[in-house]
Amino acid sequence: MSTALKSLAPTIIVDGPLDDQIELRIPHDIHTLAGFRKWALSDDGPEKLPVMFLGGEVYIEMSKEEIRTHSAVKSEVSVVLGILNREVDFGNLYLNGVLVTNVEADVSNNPDMVAIFWESLEKKLVRYVTKGNFDVEIVGSPDWALEIVSRSSVTKDKRQLRKAYHQAGIREYWIIDARRDELSFVVLYWRKSGYVAAPQHDGWVHSRVFQREFRLTRKVDRRGAWKYTLDVK
Repeated sequence: MSTALKSLAPTIIVDGPLDDQIELRIPHDIHTLAGFRKWALSDDGPEKLPVMFLGGEVYIEMSKEEIRTHSAVKSEVSVVLGILNREVDFGNLYLNGVLVTNVEADVSNNPDMVAIFWESLEKKLVRYVTKGNFDVEIVGSPDWALEIVSRSSVTKDKRQLRKAYHQAGIREYWIIDARRDELSFVVLYWRKSGYVAAPQHDGWVHSRVFQREFRLTRKVDRRGAWKYTLDVK
């Protein structure tokens, strides 16, 4: 469940899973990008809950990740791309939890995964924000982002973030939806007029960013859950 903070109060008590309660201290300027970033990176910001700022609205994701259709998918993608990065050293690759901000697109959120290539860092298309001796935020235009659709994120992933990531200049956006009988794996290329979906050939999709062909499949494992395989060539 994703909650929008539209009616502000100095403190909001969020009822979390297993009757846990999380106390959030909400600043009055949270509906500005600068105010949100200051809050999200402060001690008052949520430590473990994914948050998103988009066009003046703030969303907090309170639902736990579904294991079979979300966590398992992300684990497979992270392993395969991690191995690829070890082989070719394209840059930095991160799982969710990293705050990514683009001022021009008026967006700041935690993608399921994000990649920053060395070339983009050298060209200053993206930079790290440090606090003390720690990197706390990525600002600019990452090269690649992944969102895995959950029940509460359909509109966010397929419409809102698709538009925002395009405005942010993210060169390639992957959307995976494993909730239904048919597994959906979409690779979106950046075009000036908007993202366009890459064609598939026998299940294989070309990534222009990684310069590889990818195919995502799944089968039932020994306990009756889904086991995913991301092939690469």
